Amino acid sequence: MENQLNIVEDIATRISESIDVKSKLMEDPALLNMVQDIVNICVYAISADKRIWFCGNGGSAADAQHLAAEFSGRFYHDRDPYFAEALHVNTSYITAVANDYSYDQIYSRLVKAKARDGDILFGLSTSGNSTNVIEAFKQANKQDVVTIAMTGETGGKLVDEADLCLCIPSQDTPRIQEAHMLLGHIICELVERELM
Repeated sequence: MENQLNIVEDIATRISESIDVKSKLMEDPALLNMVQDIVNICVYAISADKRIWFCGNGGSAADAQHLAAEFSGRFYHDRDPYFAEALHVNTSYITAVANDYSYDQIYSRLVKAKARDGDILFGLSTSGNSTNVIEAFKQANKQDVVTIAMTGETGGKLVDEADLCLCIPSQDTPRIQEAHMLLGHIICELVERELM
């Protein structure tokens, strides 16, 4: 092709950047121990018939929904479903509350209505500064819901509201989201394995 782009080097660079972030995860004992703690918390909650909730915005909402599906469907094994749901799946609710109240309240109102003591709320935010996720965590904390944040390098404001915060060592949104899915998949796999 006459005007074909020559971007192979750019592709290789992006892959290398993703590998670098994942290597940092692997070399961080505190983060690995936190993932282990999260697996144990999820195993205990599911065993006690508690529920797991997820929230995020944009790509993080898609990742939240993906991880909820891994829990409620299956990961590797045929087994009973675990109760897991992404809070944004009802678009009529989201648009009504955003219109009538504020987009900042879309998740906190659902947490107030649905979440119970001992449930778990995962909040995905690459910046850690998504106001609607922060408000959801504030509400969850009032209800003794375990709050687990998945953020970027600094944790943003969400780190102060979370019981546990998986801070990905990057400030690059795509690389952070890739690492969220890696750790999310690991959590789903190990929870499933332990419960089986």
